[in-house]
Amino acid sequence: PVNWSVCLLRVINAEKSEFNEDQATCCQIAIRRRGTGEEEDQDWLILCSNQYLTGYYWALFDGHGGPDAAIIASNYLHYCIKQKLEEVVEAITEAQPPMHLSGCCICPSDPQFVEEKQIRQEDVVTAALESAFQECDEAIGQEMKATSQSGGCTALAALYLQGKLYVANAGDSRAILVQRQSILPLSREFTPETERQRIQQLAFLYPKLLADEFTRFEFPRRLKGDDVGQKVLYRDYSMTGWGYKTVEKADLKYPLIHGHGKQTRLLGTLAVSRGLGDHQLKVIDTDVQVKPFLSCIPQVKVFDFAVHNIKEDDVVIMATDGLWDTLSNEELAQMVRSFLDENRTDPYRFSELARCLVHTARGTKNGHQWTLDGSSPASYDDISVFVIPLHNRDKDG
Repeated sequence: PVNWSVCLLRVINAEKSEFNEDQATCCQIAIRRRGTGEEEDQDWLILCSNQYLTGYYWALFDGHGGPDAAIIASNYLHYCIKQKLEEVVEAITEAQPPMHLSGCCICPSDPQFVEEKQIRQEDVVTAALESAFQECDEAIGQEMKATSQSGGCTALAALYLQGKLYVANAGDSRAILVQRQSILPLSREFTPETERQRIQQLAFLYPKLLADEFTRFEFPRRLKGDDVGQKVLYRDYSMTGWGYKTVEKADLKYPLIHGHGKQTRLLGTLAVSRGLGDHQLKVIDTDVQVKPFLSCIPQVKVFDFAVHNIKEDDVVIMATDGLWDTLSNEELAQMVRSFLDENRTDPYRFSELARCLVHTARGTKNGHQWTLDGSSPASYDDISVFVIPLHNRDKDG
């Protein structure tokens, strides 16, 4: 059986880059109450050692502009998460968080107000994860500035705590749950295209961020001089559909979001709209900063084991975008099910499955090119994967 207290899972890299911009962390997090003094903490630990909260943590970081931000994040984000959880540990040990962490009751109706707001234990954990990402982002910015480095990274983190799996994503990595009869997405990608309205609204509220170099409007293609005065299709932040506007000269500026599909880029620079770092990143040949449009706040999804029937071969797959560039959820799920069926007696089958997924997605090298079966081009990106079995968990996990 897989013991979650010892990380037997391996992160595998496709080894396509000279400097590995993919980084990973897998560890156990021990969460204790933070007292007002060291002596109080020690007494509490001795008396209540069985009340430690134990969490299990996996994270993938996909760097861009170099590996530095991903390395810092892989060494620091779990520390930030531990710190933020310890600040609210009294709240996450209660089914319904108290209004006051101190335990006092200013208003007798406080529990009722909390209940009416439908504030749950998992909401406090979610906020702790969001705050941890923000603190890690600030630390990366300070470290990179102090060492005159640049770059950023996406971040996908999973935390198992008190019977729930929290998946926090800032970027375009992905996590899915593969079961015998179903596939459950545990994250969604954040790209300039998926976050078009948020980005356009920010440009509307703070037009100086564009420094008169870009237009916030989206058009089906880059406009030309002959389009001025014509009514053309466009979208603004308030629109999910397409309307028509009369083209003005200002509309000929470079679009805030430009491209199609995986080639869509924010300010012509980044293919992601959330991530850590990139505090010093500017659009080439301009003073336009990318960071104001790049959010470090993750989306957190919660998977509650109590309401799902977990089977022996149910696994969570976490992977950087290099894997998803070449495999769909359905193709991957078929591979996972087949591999686990054929390797039931192998004690290392989950780490071998990770290796198999990477080798399949990266293809084979033919001359100077990497190709998949059938000679279609493979991804040139790094590919890193976690395979996390869910069935055999520690009883105290």
